[in-house]
Amino acid sequence: MHDIIFALNQQKGKQFLQKITGKQPQFVCTLGTTETAKIPGISAAGANPEITDYTPPADIELLLLGKCKCINGVPVTPDGIPTPALVTMSALKLADVSVLPVNAGLRVLPQVPFLELGAKPGKDIRTGRAVENAAEVLERAKVAGQILSKSVDYLIVGESIPGGTTTALGVLLAMGVNGEGKVSSSMPSNPHDLKTKTVEEGLKAVGAEAGGFKDDPLGAVSCVGDPMMPAFAGLVLGAAERVPVLMAGGTQTTAVLAVVNGLNPKVLGNVAIGTTRWIINDQTSDIRGIVSQIADVPILAADLDFGGSQFSGLRAYEAGVVKEGVGVGGSTIAAMVKSEGAVTKQKMLEEVERNYEQLLSSKPNTN
Repeated sequence: MHDIIFALNQQKGKQFLQKITGKQPQFVCTLGTTETAKIPGISAAGANPEITDYTPPADIELLLLGKCKCINGVPVTPDGIPTPALVTMSALKLADVSVLPVNAGLRVLPQVPFLELGAKPGKDIRTGRAVENAAEVLERAKVAGQILSKSVDYLIVGESIPGGTTTALGVLLAMGVNGEGKVSSSMPSNPHDLKTKTVEEGLKAVGAEAGGFKDDPLGAVSCVGDPMMPAFAGLVLGAAERVPVLMAGGTQTTAVLAVVNGLNPKVLGNVAIGTTRWIINDQTSDIRGIVSQIADVPILAADLDFGGSQFSGLRAYEAGVVKEGVGVGGSTIAAMVKSEGAVTKQKMLEEVERNYEQLLSSKPNTN
């Protein structure tokens, strides 16, 4: 159906799609940073670790303006692979869906309007003091979710935070979910050992063991999470009481799911995860295995395929680079469903290539 794969719980997935078919969504993107991303070898979000502070604001500028202002060019991996925001931008254009950026702990602010939740940039999780005001941010985000749910048919909530799979592993392990060797990576070679070691250092710093925060989701986030999580979780908690919420992302969404499940599992009947074929087919991670431990929610995946692209930077997605981010899967699913099948994976590839070509021609010094 509409180039959408039912990756987990097909029946619930189909029911969720029925609820949102032909409806008007709002895309909300939670943007944050964490010092964890600057640990060498953790993230492919920038050519050097310091650039990771600029990746989320550049992503959202691209979504809203069609170009980046806070950096010259477009966010790329060290190998010149373009940001997934390019794909999200293409999907949202095709479906005519509006974007609401949320500051969920940015160090560099984007040059566009955004919703402010008072989140602070995340610290290195090895300190055991990763997020300062998780409870406040969650409550503010919850109110925002409630407000948004009164004006739209459903929400797509995405994220952009370099280093997010490592902090996701932190929260999963802290809450007793076995995520070891299961979170994804923006790189083809997934540094699982480095991620596990980083999380173990954080838990050790607070004298906790795996599962030590089983009944304390916000404690887990505060110690070894990141500031995007309470913002994302709060939006889900606030909106899903009234409207469907599509949690757009890869394995980072599983940590948010664990937080939501720990705080109010009742809302999960209105929730699905929307990701990409690249995530569900990834041999180095296991989103199904993580979600199955947490809650009975469906996973939908956009069957994107860039194998036939004329651009090597896009064909690289088929080799396991990037895979997800900035709500790629969820926004593509929404475009396919809103158009009732008129937006196909082929149409998506054509639109992405068109937008990529424009970006390359407008910035001669870009990769």
